[in-house]
Amino acid sequence: MMNKRSRLLALVMAALMLMLTGCEGDPVVRKQNTQVQITLSWWGNDSRNEYTIAAVQRFEKLHPDIKVKCSYSEWQGYEARSQVQMISGTEADVMQINVGWLGQYSADGTGYYDIEKLSDTVDLSNFTPEMLDYGRRNGVLNAIPIAMNAETVYINKDVYSDFGLFVPQTWDDIFQAAKVFSKHGIYALAGASKSIWLYCIAYAEQCSGRQFFNDKSEITFTADDLKIMIEFYNRLVREKVIPKVEDFQRFNIDNGTYAGVVAWVSDALNYYKGLIEKGTEVIAADYTAFDPSKSGSGWYAKPATLYALSRNTEHPKEAAMLLDFMLNSREWAELQGVEKGIPVSASGRRYLEEIGKLSGLQYEASQVMEKNTFIKPMDPFTENADLYETFIEYCDLVLFDKSTSDEAAKELYKIYSENYKMAPA
Repeated sequence: MMNKRSRLLALVMAALMLMLTGCEGDPVVRKQNTQVQITLSWWGNDSRNEYTIAAVQRFEKLHPDIKVKCSYSEWQGYEARSQVQMISGTEADVMQINVGWLGQYSADGTGYYDIEKLSDTVDLSNFTPEMLDYGRRNGVLNAIPIAMNAETVYINKDVYSDFGLFVPQTWDDIFQAAKVFSKHGIYALAGASKSIWLYCIAYAEQCSGRQFFNDKSEITFTADDLKIMIEFYNRLVREKVIPKVEDFQRFNIDNGTYAGVVAWVSDALNYYKGLIEKGTEVIAADYTAFDPSKSGSGWYAKPATLYALSRNTEHPKEAAMLLDFMLNSREWAELQGVEKGIPVSASGRRYLEEIGKLSGLQYEASQVMEKNTFIKPMDPFTENADLYETFIEYCDLVLFDKSTSDEAAKELYKIYSENYKMAPA
């Protein structure tokens, strides 16, 4: 006769047998749920956060064995946090990065995971070799561009037409337009400090025939070249082609005070969405040049942003699966649209074309960039804030008659020489 403890044991064993029995009485081995967790980080506004989280949820639904932990913030917070994480080795498995970080954290190509080792998971055939080269350091594929970017000349064609002016192509065209516009309190162009810095570089490179940086990231400009830039900026301001960069205000785009703007491809909708919705005709003009047949000379393109994988990831396969989904999948493309720019992924672009999202000002600006044969890859150091902020500072000394252009150029050259690599004279 069973005692109370024996009966309890028998009931437990019977229950276990039922749990391990299938519909036809065959034993079923039930595996423990082993969900892999990976991390994803990016920067952006609320809109970007919302569609990215929705896209991640689509990925998790397709891959229930993978859980993605998201980390995101506005740019400044993201940049500061990423610096700490990269130094401490605690960065996300999959991360959005700025192109300048490749040189900062991976000069020898070892700062990020070699994505080419995961080419069986990430479909690299969607990218041209030229596009992938933007993400290489020391021959190692550290990152993949999401979209490309270049400074672009946006023209409010309605304003130009109202004054009987045609879309400017040359530097002289811009100054001639300013003679008409300035009588009515309108600027032919405007731009933030970095945009105008690059505009001045384009002018000076066309004048001198030298690139600001060589392929060794050395500054090749002489004091005389910097003088050309300083005098050009001052002429732009004094002849009221542009307002001083310190006075640039985005609301003046909407009210017609700025008849044109120098801005990134990715800024097209940020700057002009309101006007376009009101029916204003805005176009992406050719890059300003002395000779329109050489438009693009002195102008530069760069990845708008890139995705990279952590060299410390414990789950490279799963991280690569998410990376491929973000770059090449229909599901991600549908939600992201062109918010991060026109995708360079062939499949991502094809999906957007199928749903009618490859159109509008931003797409037109990207086509001006992609079809130009003179535009060159930008050296990441060109965007160094100290470079262009110091340039504007010395331009202002001349503008307010506190220095001559010759004195300012020599002092600026001295500062650059003390803080940056210079090409041999």
